[in-house]
Amino acid sequence: MAHLRFDALKKLSERTPVHVDMPGPNVSKFYGELVFGSEQMRGTLAPAVFKKVSQAIKNHEKIDEATADAVASAAKSWAMAKGASHFTHWFQPMTGGTAEKHDSFFDALSGIEKFKGSELVQQEPDASSFPSGGIRSTFEARGYTAWDPTSPMFLYGTTLCIPTVFVSYTGETLDAKAPLLKALKAVDLAAVKVCQLFDKDIQHVVASLGAEQEYFVVDKALFDARPDLVMAGRSVFGHAPARGQQMEDHYFGSIPPRVYEFMKDFEIEAWKLGIPVRTRHNEVAPSQFEVAPLFEEVNVANDHNQLMMDVMMRVGEKHNLKIIFHEKPFAGLNGSGKHNNWSLITDTGVNLYAPTSSARDNLMFLTFFITTIKAVHEHADLLRASIATPGNDFRLGANEAPPAIMSVFIGSQMTAVLDELEKKGNVKIEKGDNMYMKLGIDQIPEIILDATDRNRTSPFAFTGNKFEFRAVGGSDNCGTAMTALNTIVADQLEKFFEAVSKEIEKGEEKRLAIVNVLRKYIKESKDVRFEGDGYSEEWVKEAAKRKLGNVKNMVHALDAYTTKKSADLFEKHGVMSHKENEARVEIKLESYIKRVQIEARVIGDLAMNHIVPTAINYQTKLIENANGLKGLGVDNKTVVQTIKEISGHIDTIKNNVRAMIEERKRINKVTDTHKRAIGYCDDIKEKYFEVIRDAVDKLELLVDNEDWPLVKYRELLFLR
Repeated sequence: MAHLRFDALKKLSERTPVHVDMPGPNVSKFYGELVFGSEQMRGTLAPAVFKKVSQAIKNHEKIDEATADAVASAAKSWAMAKGASHFTHWFQPMTGGTAEKHDSFFDALSGIEKFKGSELVQQEPDASSFPSGGIRSTFEARGYTAWDPTSPMFLYGTTLCIPTVFVSYTGETLDAKAPLLKALKAVDLAAVKVCQLFDKDIQHVVASLGAEQEYFVVDKALFDARPDLVMAGRSVFGHAPARGQQMEDHYFGSIPPRVYEFMKDFEIEAWKLGIPVRTRHNEVAPSQFEVAPLFEEVNVANDHNQLMMDVMMRVGEKHNLKIIFHEKPFAGLNGSGKHNNWSLITDTGVNLYAPTSSARDNLMFLTFFITTIKAVHEHADLLRASIATPGNDFRLGANEAPPAIMSVFIGSQMTAVLDELEKKGNVKIEKGDNMYMKLGIDQIPEIILDATDRNRTSPFAFTGNKFEFRAVGGSDNCGTAMTALNTIVADQLEKFFEAVSKEIEKGEEKRLAIVNVLRKYIKESKDVRFEGDGYSEEWVKEAAKRKLGNVKNMVHALDAYTTKKSADLFEKHGVMSHKENEARVEIKLESYIKRVQIEARVIGDLAMNHIVPTAINYQTKLIENANGLKGLGVDNKTVVQTIKEISGHIDTIKNNVRAMIEERKRINKVTDTHKRAIGYCDDIKEKYFEVIRDAVDKLELLVDNEDWPLVKYRELLFLR
């Protein structure tokens, strides 16, 4: 197999950057040209129809058949004018990616292109092969996709893509989008009730998201010569190169020419699709990069993130590059996250997490700020479960990612503000007193927007006008984490409103009632606040004292979903029924089993079919050399020692691979999915993966470079 490695290196040496020209001098001239959004509908629909659609989207109302027909006709004409021949319902099943089934506009029976409102609103794809977590049997194939008008249609290639939800024949949700939409509605309703304690003009609250996407870029030939990257998305073997990221010279460094042209290319395609990408830069690890968009409404932002990853992979192929989103594709190096920057915005334009110089507005800011911290404290285990993926198990708690302990960082200034509010809460307020001044609320500085430091070790950090959920994995669908976060915040806002209402009913003045509840929340949620180094052992010990969870693997983290507390929470807010919630856990466990199973097979295949034969062949050469040296009377202790070392590593590999295979056979007989997943976690991954890897990586240092079959880290990461 070594020839594949050197063939790949030869191909790489012949690569040159694929030059990309901008379509025009200004992005504004082509931005969103492939999107059938609000502006396109305004220009193609009758004013009365456009008003109906806009109102339905704003108020989460159903669109009637006549309006749907008008939208379908306009969308078809717009898309066909741009070269479209097909349409598809674009959805997000529980497989981690997106799915689509293309239908032609052309109807052979009538001989014309047709697209009816009924086809826009609902389709019936075969659902039998999508995971359902036991909601339906394999033979029950029927499922429905239903149009989500809150996310704009777009043209991808020659296909009009219609964002949709995906549900079973009996109505249960089978995707990532439907629960997210319900969670966003829940937080809207709850936040509006709280906002109206301060401002009756607020009628809607929208959750916003900016997802910073980290990723690795590797030459296609080198990638294809690594079966583990191809099959598992990560390298199961590979000795650390002499130079990794320790020089800290890659971060924000000059972008390599081939990658630069790739970035230009995918940004152009993203802009055409209305994806507001803005920032690009080198990340910490060699060959790691980041793209960050502007903030959008959460549902649209999530759709755009899913679409953007697909665009990046397709454009990468044009440049002979492979884009890797796995959370930990290379051991010992920075992993890839997807930092979710989240906030709540009112329909009056107020960011509820932005402190101001207005004392009245700051009380509203503090209400949402403190209530969110309280929500994280109450449901830290669920928030941890929401970012649980097989890849994130390798990343969380490493030297570049937040720990598995869910905590909140708010910065020194906001810590001082909360401490002061807690301390001064007992101050007696007389009639005519300036309550804001007495409680220190009027002193919250506007400059805090810039003065709040960042803590890269915190999984949930306040960064001036938003919270940054840093623990989300690079390959994950943001919808899962955002569903959990918006639901727990909605729940806590409802509880806050009820608590304040009770205080008011007892005769307490409204502002003081609000402060009384906030003070209680500050005290109750103090344990989840942490300002120090999340990587430190001291924090692990301190977190244990505070009784904060530290669940390091996905299988055990998912248990938080199936508690009565979590199941009732989702059902209470109409986000997921108990059945839908349990099905999602079952799907995730099945996915985990399959992922670990694939990785175990890749490890066994590479180790036994490639590494061990290579090591034996090299060992044979050494034995011949040793015998030759012995015949010449030359001391051959070093060669003999190397032969023994190689033999030891070969034995370790063979014994552990065989034992791992037998263990897999045993675990595969376990019928309970949860127990089988625990077996794959504890008795396969934790027990064998690192032992086998360590032996293989040591052989990489012993076997002649010319014989080694796998592309090495130094080649994957530093040769472009």
